[in-house]
Amino acid sequence: MAATSFLSDLGHEAQSTLLPGFMAALGLPPAALGLVEGAADAASSFMKLFAGWFSDRLGRRKGLVVLGYLATGASSGFIALASGWPLILAGKFFGWMGRGGKAPLRDALLTDSIPAEARGRAFGFHRAGDTLGAILGPLAAVGLMAWGAGHGLQPLRWSRTLIAWTLVPGVLSGLAFAFLVQERGRNPRVRPGFRHALSRMPAAFRRLLAGVGCFGAGDFAHTLLILAATQLLAPRLGLGRAAAWGGMLYVLHNVVYALSAYPVGAIADRYRNHRRLLGLGYALGALVPLALIPCFSRGWAGLPVLAGIFALAGLVNGIKDTLEGAAAADLVPAEHRGLGFGLLGGVNGLGDLVSSALVGTLWTLHPALGFGYAAALMALGAGAMLA
Repeated sequence: MAATSFLSDLGHEAQSTLLPGFMAALGLPPAALGLVEGAADAASSFMKLFAGWFSDRLGRRKGLVVLGYLATGASSGFIALASGWPLILAGKFFGWMGRGGKAPLRDALLTDSIPAEARGRAFGFHRAGDTLGAILGPLAAVGLMAWGAGHGLQPLRWSRTLIAWTLVPGVLSGLAFAFLVQERGRNPRVRPGFRHALSRMPAAFRRLLAGVGCFGAGDFAHTLLILAATQLLAPRLGLGRAAAWGGMLYVLHNVVYALSAYPVGAIADRYRNHRRLLGLGYALGALVPLALIPCFSRGWAGLPVLAGIFALAGLVNGIKDTLEGAAAADLVPAEHRGLGFGLLGGVNGLGDLVSSALVGTLWTLHPALGFGYAAALMALGAGAMLA
């Protein structure tokens, strides 16, 4: 599973690195990027809910996961053809439906394969594996963007070509899961309806979802971080070099993410408290948008400052993505595990829809409005999780 996610992230994280510069070259505002990311996350949320419940009833998950990886990879083909935001939106919507469909099923398969006392480490190992792809993908994208700028290639045409090539590792990820991952089929003793399955979710899990939802309503897509760095650096470096530096900062983000995921899981396993450490990670997350406000309002936008912001965001993602899954695995009944991870992903996706759309829209009015809103909701989520 880690090898498969490596290939998938190699493709779609390269695409995410290229997308802000591609949209800027098309002349699209931050609100357009926020709309695209938010709508894609909404599609992902719907599919997480449906796919998780359906896989519990079906008794098998692998085939649906393979289709999800293939759809995520194929989305690059749509985006590469775009000349405006509608086709970019369509491509992201299609790809993130696939991504949403496979994520809870993959996490349920992962939970089924490991002992309870090693859940933090297992989820951390998997997240570290996929983040290696998220390091190499942006590195390749940045290197190729810089090469194109150095050779005088037209930025719009070159970024379009690079996005098209990200289709290759995406499709390979689906094939890797098909051939490398084995699943033991299950025969569910009961096939509950959706509402009955929801009623079986423990109260503690519902409280976990409340904290996740509060934080997620402020946790905007980190492609907006790349756009922020690009806008802040462009007056001094030019659009091409600023976009390349934005991509390099995102690589730093993913390096910190990869290095932190496994140790965070191991620490949480040792002290047997996934939720407390998750709440502390949420509190750190609120510092990221707070730090961006003076960057826009007072011009504190040097590379060292931006590097610190991106590194902190990477640490927060390492904590969040590792411990949300591990905490959910502690609380969800085994017979409803697919739906449980679907609910977790759905709440996260709904939060991403709200946060990305609102932060992008408020940012268009004034950056302090967008990032101030994000910081407030993330702090509220931290308080709810710690309580």
